[in-house]
Amino acid sequence: MSKKYVSVAFAYVGVIVGAGLASGQDLLQYFLSFGAPGLIGIAALGVLNIIFGVVALQLGSYFRSGHHDDVFERITHPVVRRVIDVVLVFSGFAMGFVMLAGAGANLEQQFGLPAWAGSAVCSGLVILTAFLDFDRIMEVIGVFTPMIVIAIIVLVIYSLVTPHPSMAELNATATQVTPALPNLWFSTINYFALCVVNGIGMAFVLGGSVLRIGEARLAGRIGGTIIALVIGGDALALYLNMDRIWDVNVPALEIARMIHPWFAFVYTLIIFALIYNTVFSLFFATARRFSGGSTKRMRIVLVGVVALGYAASLMGFKKLIGGMYPIIGWLGVALLVVLAAGWLRERAGVSREENLRRKLIRLLVHKHDDHLEYTDEHRDKVRELSRASVVDSKQLRRDASTLAKDIVDRKANASPSDLVTPRRGEAVATESAASGRANG
Repeated sequence: MSKKYVSVAFAYVGVIVGAGLASGQDLLQYFLSFGAPGLIGIAALGVLNIIFGVVALQLGSYFRSGHHDDVFERITHPVVRRVIDVVLVFSGFAMGFVMLAGAGANLEQQFGLPAWAGSAVCSGLVILTAFLDFDRIMEVIGVFTPMIVIAIIVLVIYSLVTPHPSMAELNATATQVTPALPNLWFSTINYFALCVVNGIGMAFVLGGSVLRIGEARLAGRIGGTIIALVIGGDALALYLNMDRIWDVNVPALEIARMIHPWFAFVYTLIIFALIYNTVFSLFFATARRFSGGSTKRMRIVLVGVVALGYAASLMGFKKLIGGMYPIIGWLGVALLVVLAAGWLRERAGVSREENLRRKLIRLLVHKHDDHLEYTDEHRDKVRELSRASVVDSKQLRRDASTLAKDIVDRKANASPSDLVTPRRGEAVATESAASGRANG
C-alpha cells in the first residue's frame, strides 16, 4: 500500500478543522454553553466524524469523483440531487465567507490588524493556491495538520496543570455564553451536519483522487480520529478556562496567550493556516462544480467566488457563526439522510469494486515488471475487469496502469510478496497461459 492515504487523511483534517474548531468559537457556542454535559456531545461528535470520514472518502474513491455532484447523481433521485447541489453550493459559499471573517478576527485579536485586512490576505492566498496542481494542493492543505495536533496537546497540558475554578463555577460561567441552539443533542446533530456540509465536497474530491478504495477508507479512519482528538482536546482546554475565555472572539488563542506570547504568535499562524485550508477547500469544491472539467474555468470561477465571499465576510465573525451556522446545519441534516441511504445501498457495490481494482492492479503489475510474464490472457482479464467497473473503463485502466508502474518502481523498497503475489485465481490463469505457450 502506498503512503498516499496519509496525505489524504491530513488534507481531510485540514478541510474539517477550520476557523470555528481551531479558534474554539464553534465549540463554545454549540457545546460548552451547556457546561460539563457539553463534553458528552463533543465525544459523540468525534465518533460521528470518524464514521463520516470513512463513508465520504470511500464513496469518493468508489465513483472517482471530481466534485460532489459526481457522487450524488449516482446515489439519489435527480430532483433530490438538484436540491442537494443547490444546498451545497450555497452552504459552501456561506461557510467560506464565515471562515474569511474568522481569518480577519484571528489576526485582529493577536496583532491589532484590521479584520478586513486579515480577510484580504487569506483571500489572496486562496486564489494563489488555485494555480497549483492538485497533488501539490493536497500537500498544502494537509501540511498544517500535525501543527494543530501539537498545539492542542500543549493547550490541554497547560489547562490540566494550572489551577482552575471548580466545576460548579465553570458551569455557572458557561451559562453566560449564548448557545447556538437551545438543546445539547440538537446542537450535536446540527454541528455534525455542519461538519458534513463543510467537508463533503472536498472529501469526495480527495477520495476521488485515490484509486484503491481501501486506502480511501483508511485515510477517512485516520483523518476522522485526528479530528475527534483535536475536537476533544480543544473542548477540554476551553472548558477548564471558561472563566477567562467565555466572551472573546478567538477563545483558544486567549489560552495560548496565557501560556506564552511566542506560543500565542505561533498559534495565531496555525489558526490562520487552518482557516485558509477550509476556505480554499470550500471555494475550490464550489469552483470545480461549475468548471465543466476545465482548470482555466475553475480558476476564473474561484476568483469570482472569493471576491464575493470577501465582501460578505465584512459582517463579522462571531455574529456570522451565531446566525449562519445553525441554518446551514439543519440543511446538512437532510444531506446526512441522503448520504446514509446512498451508503447503505452502495455498500455491496463498494466491496465488489474494491476487489475488482485490487485484481486489476495485480494483473497490471505483470505488465510493468520485467521479471513477470504478461500474457494475452492477462490482457483480456484486464479489459474484462475494467469494463465491469462502475467508472470509465479506459480511465480506470490508465490509472491502474500508472499505479502498477509505481508499485514496480518502488519494488526495491517493498516486500515482493506484497507487490506481485497473485490471488489464487490469477495464479492459475498465469500458470495456464505459460503452459499453453510452452506447449504451443
